[in-house]
Amino acid sequence: MADKYILAIDQGTTSSRAIVFNHEGRIVSVGQKEHEQIFPRAGWVEHNPIEVWDAVREVVAEALAKSSLNKENIQAVGVTNQRETTVVWNKETGLPVYNAIVWQDTRTSKIVEDLGGAEGQDKYKARVGLPLATYFSGPKVKWILDNVEGARADAEAGKLLMGNMDTWVIWNLTGGVDGGVHITDPTNASRTMLMDLKTLSWDPSIAADMGIPMSMLPAIKSSSEVYGYGREQGLLGGVPVAGDLGDQQAATFGQAAFKAGMAKNTYGTGCFMIMNTGEEIVPSKNGLLTTVCYKIGDQKTIYALEGSIAVTGSLVQWLRDNLKMFSSAPEIEELAASVDDNGGCYFVPAFSGLFAPYWRSDARGAIVGLTRFVNRGHIARAVLEATAYQTREVLDAMEADSGVKLAELKVDGGMTANETLMQFQADQLGVPVVRPVVAETTALGAAYAAGIATGYWNGEADVIANWAEDKRWVPSAEQDERARLYRNWKKAVTKTFDWVDGDVAI
Repeated sequence: MADKYILAIDQGTTSSRAIVFNHEGRIVSVGQKEHEQIFPRAGWVEHNPIEVWDAVREVVAEALAKSSLNKENIQAVGVTNQRETTVVWNKETGLPVYNAIVWQDTRTSKIVEDLGGAEGQDKYKARVGLPLATYFSGPKVKWILDNVEGARADAEAGKLLMGNMDTWVIWNLTGGVDGGVHITDPTNASRTMLMDLKTLSWDPSIAADMGIPMSMLPAIKSSSEVYGYGREQGLLGGVPVAGDLGDQQAATFGQAAFKAGMAKNTYGTGCFMIMNTGEEIVPSKNGLLTTVCYKIGDQKTIYALEGSIAVTGSLVQWLRDNLKMFSSAPEIEELAASVDDNGGCYFVPAFSGLFAPYWRSDARGAIVGLTRFVNRGHIARAVLEATAYQTREVLDAMEADSGVKLAELKVDGGMTANETLMQFQADQLGVPVVRPVVAETTALGAAYAAGIATGYWNGEADVIANWAEDKRWVPSAEQDERARLYRNWKKAVTKTFDWVDGDVAI
């Protein structure tokens, strides 16, 4: 195995990365490239799928070049992706009919409302585990077919395909118009609102409700099997493409959270906490999503509860890019540390409405508690604290749904480098927060899935053996202060409700 490695492609919300891993699960090399965030109007968020695919090819080349490797050294490729971001493309030309509509986008609010009708938000929840919300893929496909000239006719003629970004990347990776495989896995399919959680198959009646021809839908494969091979003329020609997991489920796998009751939280563009519930489908009564955690080959499906938070890391990005408060994201920690507390300021980043546990598409962002005393440092601190408060809300819901009291929280993602945030997170949760040595657990999880499928790793035992703790933050806050801060946060959240109405656009 000394000369063999696994390559993971991590197609994320703000960038695409390729990471080469060795048998110990350590990073050998990384290629990364950002892509444009397109905001055509308020509430709309898009990506150019061609730009994204070009970036994927570039970062694969970069990662291989940095490690002086070529396709002969790569045993398999795993793919992980921003979930719910949806592409519709013509299978004959390989061209998208419209930009990818990103998971944060809220343009489908009227479609979602109309689909719910008298039955409301939970119309499909018993079957798909999800409330009707702008977050998910199905309504995005309906919007494209309803609004792009000629799209519906082409879809009904069998010319169009759809998928989340995993499907788009794998189709192109394995040949595109020249025999590309059109597949997805259950973790991604479970985010479309179109897949039955029990059968792991598409639900024709829901697809019909949304006006989506079944011919557009990819085949649902397991998260770990050989789907196809890299296109012959490409850098990965002939290499098995053998792993596919949505980013948050991939991170759960990379964190070795294999036992029911184990949980992880990923701090990225948004925050996503997943608790493994084993082979049991646990309906949520507290605003969480019931989703597929992973399915390895022909083994039984493992399910999860998930709390999805739309805006965390992207709020730091917003301060940097929109308000020009600092020039690089890590600078927020120094700014936040310049003050002792939040100065009474709370920032609720409901830019795309509120996700778990509220599911309020009518909410919009608000900064509350402002006085003349508040300065840039207080606002920076309020931004970091918002991530911790939202995570606590999700954990409270998760413990209520599962009946399991969490002993510690495994964390990963870019924001875990922020010591101020991680300590405040431990203080708010009242349990230790633990970061692994390899914080890039999303890409690592996809690599493990591909490696297990091709015999590079011997199942979950090797994943557990490779996992190692890097740092642990232990709660140190006074309980009264912890409670006061959280009580005021909950009050601040209520100030964002009911903003979108007949007089306010999406």
